[in-house]
This record gives sequence, C-alpha cells and structure tokens, in this order.
Amino acid sequence: MSLRHGKEFLMIPGPTNVPEEVLRAMHRPAVDIYEGPLLETTDYCLTSLKQLFRTQGRTYIYAANGHGAWDAALCNTLNRGDKILVLESGRVALGWGEAAEITGLTVEILPGSWKAGVDPARLEDRLKQDTAHEIAAILVVQVDTASGVWNDIEALRKAIDAAGHPALFMVDTIASLGCMPFEMDAWGVDVALTGSQKGLMCPPGLSFVAASPKADKAHENANLRTNYTDWTFRQGPEHYQKYCGTPPEHLLYAFQKALELLFGEGVENAWNRHALLGEATRRAVAEWSREGALDFNISEPHARSNSVTVVRLDSAHATALRTFTKEICGVTIGGTIGEISGEGIRIAHMGHVNAVMLLGTLSTIELGLETLKIPYGKGGVQAAISYLSEAI
Repeated sequence: MSLRHGKEFLMIPGPTNVPEEVLRAMHRPAVDIYEGPLLETTDYCLTSLKQLFRTQGRTYIYAANGHGAWDAALCNTLNRGDKILVLESGRVALGWGEAAEITGLTVEILPGSWKAGVDPARLEDRLKQDTAHEIAAILVVQVDTASGVWNDIEALRKAIDAAGHPALFMVDTIASLGCMPFEMDAWGVDVALTGSQKGLMCPPGLSFVAASPKADKAHENANLRTNYTDWTFRQGPEHYQKYCGTPPEHLLYAFQKALELLFGEGVENAWNRHALLGEATRRAVAEWSREGALDFNISEPHARSNSVTVVRLDSAHATALRTFTKEICGVTIGGTIGEISGEGIRIAHMGHVNAVMLLGTLSTIELGLETLKIPYGKGGVQAAISYLSEAI
C-alpha cells in the first residue's frame, strides 16, 4: 500500500526545495541585458551578497554550480605551481583540491576524519612548519554535506594567525550560507563562495564568490586567470561584463526573490530556524541510536551541522529505509556518498524547510524503522517535539 499521494517532500542536501514565489518569479519574459530593470536586479543581488557573506569586499555572480565557484576562487588569486593546503573533513574539500590539481596547482592534504571537524591545532602546527611560506592558500568547507560536519571557521582563522602565516584563507559556504552564521570580514576570510541550490532556496545554476582586499591584491599577479572567471573583466563598465556574456536572466529573477524572502524572514532568524530544526533532528537520531543499529556519522556533538545530519547504518538497512520513505511515503532523503557511500542516510534541514516538513520527515523515518524491523530506540519523534516545544 502506498501513502505517497499528496505533496512530496525533498529532504536531500541539495538541490533543496524552491519556494513557489521563487518559481513564479522566473515565469516572465526575457528583457534587455544592456539597460533597464535587469541592471537593477544585478545591483540588488551583488549588494545583497555582501550582506549575506558579511563583507565589504567585491562579489561576483557566475552562471555555474559550486564547482565553477571553486575554479573562480583559485584561478583569480593563484599562480601555476603554487601549493595549496586542503583541510580534510569529508568529501567536498577534497573535491575542491582535485579541481585545484587540474588547474596546475600543487595540492597538499591535511589529513582529517570524516567523523570530526578540522582540528585548529593541527592546522597551526602544519603552518608553523612552513617557514618558507610555500603554502599560498588554505581551502576548507564550513559544512561538508558528505560527512555532515561543521567546521569552526573563526577558530581556524585564529590558528592561521597564531602561526603567523600569510596564506589566503578560502572557505566554501555552499551548504551553510543562509543556514548558520558566517562572518567573512570579522573572521578574516579572504575568499568565500557559495551556490544557489541549498540554503539560498534557488534552482541550481548560479554560484557566488566574495573577495577581500587581500584576494584582490593577489589577483593582480595571478597567472591562472581564465576568460570566463576573470574578476578584472567582470569589474568592467558594461553590464554584460558582470556575467562575461549574456546574464542568466531567469535565474537572477529567482535569486532576487529568494533574497527578498530571506531578508523578509531576517537572516539571523533563518539561522535560528536552522539551529532549531538541526537540534530537533539530532534529538531524534540520539533516541533512535540507543539500540545500536544506527548512529551519528560525526562523533563530536559540537561539530554536527545545522543544515544536514548524516546517520550511519548498514547498507541493506539504508537502502531499504530510503526506498520505504520515498516509494511508500513520498519523502526523499539522501543517501551517503564518498568513502561512506551506501552506509547510511542524510537528512537535510536546510533552505526552504519548516517544522511541518522536518517533523513529517522524522516521523516517516521512524515509521520506516518500525515497519522494516530495523533495531532502533523508540521515541525519536517525541524527543524532537519535546525539544521544540521547550525551545520556541
């Protein structure tokens, strides 16, 4: 018997649910790309990005997914052969490092764990060893959707400063911007980037980069520049230069509306909403894990993110549970990827998501655990409800 006929939930860590208002904003004709309202849309989006990243630096919009932003960050600031240090805490930063190798950079991995955040002390020790300052840039993600980890960007910046190292500090906020605090200028981040399809509630296809004055200075002599990503060209006087060609008009309409929704809620209020939903999820998982068949992927409670929770369980149970929630109940939850591929589930609570969606998803998972006879501690959903009832 199927229970799925009704509004289905997409609860994967990207792409996330797109609000109806954002979808409707795209349903309009194309307009002139050289003058008129589209110029105002561009100005609004670039200025709003500064508010989201919390920076006075320049911002850029790319018709690309997050991988395009990775390339833009690297190519605009570095030189062929430069060494970069990639801070491992899951799959995403490693992927950024792989992109760096293709561009001609030398990549060093600071080994980490898929079960914990990056250790600031280990970063400080490695940078102190680099007395010749060969490391030109440090790459890290604030939230890795493969592992579910949250990295303390402010603490990592303090470690860099304690080592007295001049490397550029680059942060991927694709799975965190709009979901939890990020303070680019206050935390000393030199290049930050994100994508449209997670916390920013838009269709995939746009990515964004913010650059500090230090990054601008590095850009002056960078020899990895490409035509499409080049910041200098995108700072030109013509509107089309902001996009190195025809602007992605309809995605920009969507992004403007999503920004209006986010600012209407209040960015800090959105952070709080994600914190509440993230903790409610963790309360449920903690109860389920009491019987030993499933557990958190991230062992350190403080390093579990507010945008996605990764739960480990054996592959047969994980596959059966995901099939049950989708095919029987109409709720799509994520599977695990990377070195833990097939060994668990990923519960997203980012972007356009509220208590109804989250509690419905948790209830569906608990129904699946019960129906499939997967050993679990009962009362997970009640634990989530009890937490929310006290927290709001």
